[in-house]
Amino acid sequence: MNRENIQHCTAFDGNRCIASGELMEVVKKVKESVDKGAALSVLIFDDKSSELIEVDFRGTMENVLSRLTNPSALDSRQSAVQRGPGRPKLGVIPREVTLLPRHWEWLNSQPGGASVALRKLVEEARRMNSDRDLLRTSQGATYRFMFAMAGDLPGFEEASRALFAGNSETFNKTVAVWPSDILSHLLKLSSNAFQCEV
Repeated sequence: MNRENIQHCTAFDGNRCIASGELMEVVKKVKESVDKGAALSVLIFDDKSSELIEVDFRGTMENVLSRLTNPSALDSRQSAVQRGPGRPKLGVIPREVTLLPRHWEWLNSQPGGASVALRKLVEEARRMNSDRDLLRTSQGATYRFMFAMAGDLPGFEEASRALFAGNSETFNKTVAVWPSDILSHLLKLSSNAFQCEV
């Protein structure tokens, strides 16, 4: 398996970090804690996006891991069935794009047609906006984690305003009093939230 495709995450039980690393390993550690009665209110966050990862911990370890791995197999079978004409080896995904007639006219006049021109425009925009995209992604992930884990903590509103204003000094000063595991993960998430010039 490609190491870049392995999902990394961090699990919290209340304010305490109980596991961090590859998803399967984190789930195993959390399941062990749940079975011992040592974990009561577990939230697992994707390390890149801070989206919550839902895991059903009922049953045996094998049951939990099986439920975790089966949906991806189902998804790949469904995507293979739903794939239509095109270039499957390139991973081309057809979607509907709505443009004005003058846009379609310009795209169709480009070498290779509309699809090639759109792909080139998207790649160019990605290169030109990579710093801005990194900043936005980092701020979004930081805020999602803050909202879930620190929404009731003192200074949450001020820290949120500082985050989106790009004020690292106020942000770091405000969150410094938060529980240590939350603070540690928050500082890791926000490492790119203030560094990029927009």
